Amino acid sequence: MSIVQDIRTAFSRRDNALIQLILLNVLVFAGLIVLRTILTVSSASGYYPPVLRQFELSSALPILLRHPWTVLTYAFTHEGFFHILFNLLNLYWFGQLIREYLGDRRLVSIYVLGALTGAAVFLLSYNLIPAFQPAVGSPMIGASAAVTAIIVAGATLLPDYTFMLILIGPVKIKWIAAVVVLISLAGVNGGNPGGEIAHLGGALLGFVFIKQLQAGRDLGRPVQAIGDWVSNLFSRRPAMRVSTTRRPEPVTTAASGGKKPAAAGQPLQDEIDNILDKISRSGYESLSKEEKQKLFRASQQ
Repeated sequence: MSIVQDIRTAFSRRDNALIQLILLNVLVFAGLIVLRTILTVSSASGYYPPVLRQFELSSALPILLRHPWTVLTYAFTHEGFFHILFNLLNLYWFGQLIREYLGDRRLVSIYVLGALTGAAVFLLSYNLIPAFQPAVGSPMIGASAAVTAIIVAGATLLPDYTFMLILIGPVKIKWIAAVVVLISLAGVNGGNPGGEIAHLGGALLGFVFIKQLQAGRDLGRPVQAIGDWVSNLFSRRPAMRVSTTRRPEPVTTAASGGKKPAAAGQPLQDEIDNILDKISRSGYESLSKEEKQKLFRASQQ
């Protein structure tokens, strides 16, 4: 199977959001490398900066108005190898946790909203804070704000979940997130204040997203709705026929035990009790993906 076919297969699956996000970053990175090499060899390297401007987010509002799509495309654009490497490694490690517990759609929602929030904080800071205004016009690229949103979302959702870090050992995700935020705060005084401020915006989004989700409000619904609309544009599925025949509702009587049936999509109390018993015996990490999702749905009741 060719590389192109492998990529098409990866994007055709609906349960493959994490790999799709990684592939988008890699494809943009590889495309820019190939283009830059071709332009350099052909003595036309001066054409590369205008191309890059179509992807990077500028802090200058007049440039942003001419390139409004860059509030999102910057989060898929990298130039340095180690820049993309560390971003994608963090996206893979922490994205797996979000995907396993909240699903693919919410993983994409956190990534996109984290990128947009990072862009908003970046633009507001450079245009409203006097200390940054002399650098207005500085561009920003990289998935760091979106990845930081995923890291903090994971830490807010499961603060005691433990990662095994090389040379360090077991570390709870809440401490990893705290270090990431502190590094970003310290970096505001360094050579990349705009990028570090964007990271803080992503961190704020990750925290608020999970807190709102636990309160029963999904901030990612607009992102999911737009994604469904775009997906439907390219799908060729026949229209579904809806049957008007209704099934009779189950009747609960005292003779049957008097238990109220669970709401659609909500786990039964016996299932939750079994899951909690399993956690007490073997720990949270022993739960399957379905059990974690049932426990989360039960927490929203």
